[in-house]
Amino acid sequence: MPLIIDGGRVPSRWAERISHSAIAIDCRVRRHGLCVALINNMPDPALEDTELQFFELLDIASGDEPVCIKLYSLTGVPRTARGQRHLSNYYFPFDDLWKNRFDGVIITGTEPRFPNLREEPYWNLLAQVFDWAQRNTSSTILSCLAAHASVLHCDGIKRHPLPEKKFGVFEATSSSDDVLLGKTADLVRFPHSRWNEVQQDELAAAGYTVLTKSAEAGVDLFVKQMKQSLFVHFQGHPEYAAQTLAKEYKRDVKRFLRHERETYPTMPHAYFPPVAAQALKCFQERALSDRREETIDSFPESVVAGLQRTWQTSATNVYRNWLRCVEARRVERSTFAAFPRVASGPRSVMNNEIA
Repeated sequence: MPLIIDGGRVPSRWAERISHSAIAIDCRVRRHGLCVALINNMPDPALEDTELQFFELLDIASGDEPVCIKLYSLTGVPRTARGQRHLSNYYFPFDDLWKNRFDGVIITGTEPRFPNLREEPYWNLLAQVFDWAQRNTSSTILSCLAAHASVLHCDGIKRHPLPEKKFGVFEATSSSDDVLLGKTADLVRFPHSRWNEVQQDELAAAGYTVLTKSAEAGVDLFVKQMKQSLFVHFQGHPEYAAQTLAKEYKRDVKRFLRHERETYPTMPHAYFPPVAAQALKCFQERALSDRREETIDSFPESVVAGLQRTWQTSATNVYRNWLRCVEARRVERSTFAAFPRVASGPRSVMNNEIA
């Protein structure tokens, strides 16, 4: 069964990928399948790519189990007219989120504009989303910047700037037994693309459990129970497609040629095969000697040919285990709710919660 897109408004790129006709919402999925909110906050150039990446990953990881996806995006993230049209066509108004409870929610990051995340224009709304997720989901996935924002809001843990961008594909070892890792191999492999990190000692002091870490990339995957929701944090990007790092690398090269950054970007670690890496080194020499925006026209586009999603097994396993975890929590919640409650005296109710 394909992913079910709530509301029946299926983004065109995903509609082109699926061969099934059952793309509108099926009420039975709402009753028996998992319901997941995807809060996609990526900037316009990556908005639809990110959407597609999560669709593909969830589709593979879910197998034959139906999963209903409902799309949202934070207000306050800068949008072009084209980006806003896409949101209007396929995403629900953000106020709709507060009216719902979901089995799981996935919150993406976005490109930061300020060193202090609390200065971002969407910060207050994002903080409200974290608080809402703790009470209205069984589990919450937080991707990259969203992970950094969550630990800052929930526990005051600040991210640390890196001397250079952590960029490429990095292997990490399992540092804890957990259902999210399941039968995942001792080594997992995920892409990373970030200028900042949160550190293990500070996470451990605040009660987080680190599940995977890398000698080169630091903490990779870590979790903490937040009220009713298990918060699952990724500093990396298991959802990335095979060519995503290549697109980001070319974008950063363009920024160098436009004098929007002073240093030439480092090639992504353990990603390009030797022939492609050599072609990119040759182009780098040309770009350094002829730093004009027009130089990008000779960028060797052939380097994307044959790129492999070497992290697909790790990504699929972790997301499959996450969906199983969410399903188990749903069953547990339903079973608990089926038992009659025994009155234990008067209770007062404040803001829809038992005080």
